[in-house]
Amino acid sequence: GEVMINVTGVQVGQINGLTHIDLGDMSFGSPVRISARCYAGAEGVINIDREVAMTGPNHDKGLMILRSWLSASFSSLTPLSLTASLVFEQEYYGVEGDSASCAELYALLSSLSGLPLKQNIAVTGAVNQNGEILPVGGVNEKIEGFFRTCQTQGLDGTQGALIPRRNRHHLMLSQEVVDAVTRGQFHIYTADHASEGAELLMGVAFGKELKGGSYEAQSILALADKTLQAYRHACHKEPTPSMRHMSHKFQKQLDGK
Repeated sequence: GEVMINVTGVQVGQINGLTHIDLGDMSFGSPVRISARCYAGAEGVINIDREVAMTGPNHDKGLMILRSWLSASFSSLTPLSLTASLVFEQEYYGVEGDSASCAELYALLSSLSGLPLKQNIAVTGAVNQNGEILPVGGVNEKIEGFFRTCQTQGLDGTQGALIPRRNRHHLMLSQEVVDAVTRGQFHIYTADHASEGAELLMGVAFGKELKGGSYEAQSILALADKTLQAYRHACHKEPTPSMRHMSHKFQKQLDGK
C-alpha cells in the first residue's frame, strides 16, 4: 500500500509504466505510475525527473523523439503553445532507457484530450518519430512484475500488459503467468504503432488526418488538437483594459521603488 499503483478503473493523464531493475546477480520488474499535466504555455514538454538530473541519455533521447512526434502530429499549430510536465511518481533512484516513451506519450495524449486511461493495463515500449513502437529489454521481468502487483491487489480478469509486437518472440514467462493467461485472468497485448495502444487504453478511435490539418471528430487527436488550439488562443489573447491598467499600475510601483 505504500507504492501508489491502481490496477482497476480509469484516470486522466495517469498510466502504469513497466520498469526493469537489474542488480547484477538478479533482475526483476516493477510497475511505476507516470503522470502528465498540460496547460497553456511555451515551455514544451518538461520531464521533471530530467530537470533534476535523475535521467540518463537514453531516456532523454526518447523524450526528445516524443517531442518531435507531438510537434509533427499537430504541425498546423507548431510551435505548440504548450507546457506539459511528466513525472515518474515515487521514483528516487533515477530513470534510464527509452522504454517508457510510449507510456509517456499516452499520458500526454490523455491529459490533452481529457480521455481517461485504463489503469488495469500497464505499458512498455519505445516510440520513434513516426509513431512506430520499438522493442525493449527486460520484457519478461516487466510483465511478471505487473502480474505480481495485480495478483496482490486481486486479479479480476481484465488486467494485462501492452508490449511492442516486435517483442513477442522474447516471451519466456513464468508458468504462473502463462497459466493465468490461459485461464483468462491476465492478458498480453501487442502493438506495432502508438495509435493501436492509444485506442486500447482510451477506447476511442485514434483519428485520421483530414484535409486542412484537422482530425476525425471526437477522436483522440481531434480532442487533443482542440485543447492545443485553446492553449494557443489563451497565449495570444490580447489583455483586457483592466489587465493592462493593473500591469501599468504595478510597473509604476516598481519604477517608484
